[in-house]
Amino acid sequence: MLSIYPACFFKEDNGYSVIFPDLDLATYGETINEAMSMAIDCLAGRLHWLLQDGEPIPKPSSMNSIDLAAVSTDLGIEPLEAFVNLVSVDVKAYAKKHFEKSVRKTLTIPAWLNNAALEMDINFSQVLQEALLAKVQAR
Repeated sequence: MLSIYPACFFKEDNGYSVIFPDLDLATYGETINEAMSMAIDCLAGRLHWLLQDGEPIPKPSSMNSIDLAAVSTDLGIEPLEAFVNLVSVDVKAYAKKHFEKSVRKTLTIPAWLNNAALEMDINFSQVLQEALLAKVQAR
């Protein structure tokens, strides 16, 4: 099922800020294409986790009810340009592809490191996921 929410796009010196007023949610992209891609990912993630946690899903506002000037004032920004756009995503399909599917990886580490990690009862998958996520987010 498609979920559609209005998002405020604010052009700034270094890219685009994207705000979902109904969800108290924000993201950013250096280009308009990246900002839209990040908005879709952000929207899918928020709605997916609200559903997972059994939280109520806020009803989307109409595009005409969004006051761009009020949102930018609340954020303390003076955008170069601003507009409201609808962002849509099929949350279940997106989550299945991006959030829920696990992939098996085989890796090689030194024996001494393996032994030390086993002695400390370290979860290899969790450590790898955390390290990869930190690396990807730093990019």
